[in-house]
Amino acid sequence: MKDRVKKYLTDILIAITRIESFVADTNGFEKYQADIKTKSAVERQLAIIGEAMNKVRKEDTEIAIKNAMQIVGLRNRLIHSYDSTEDTVVWAIIVKHIPNLKREIEQLLSK
Repeated sequence: MKDRVKKYLTDILIAITRIESFVADTNGFEKYQADIKTKSAVERQLAIIGEAMNKVRKEDTEIAIKNAMQIVGLRNRLIHSYDSTEDTVVWAIIVKHIPNLKREIEQLLSK
C-alpha cells in the first residue's frame, strides 16, 4: 500500500475518533441536535472523511471500501448543499455506519 494511501486512511481513522469523542457526551440525538458546536464539528470531520476517501479511490483503485461512493457523496452534500443536510441523516450515519467504517479502515491499515 502506498504511503499516501496510508496517510489518507489514517486521516479517516482520526476523523472517526474525533466524531466518537464529540458525540460521547451528547447522550442521544436530541442533545446532539441542540448542540450546534458538536454538529458543526461532526460535519467537518465527515467532510474530511469524504475528501480522504475520494483521494484513496483516486490513488489506489484496488482498495475496496464499502460505501466509498456514498461517503464521497455525503462530503459533496455537506460542502455544496449544506442547507439541505438533515440532522437525522447525520445521526444515523454516526450510529449505524461510522463503527463499520472504523473497523474496515483499521483492517486495511493493519495489513
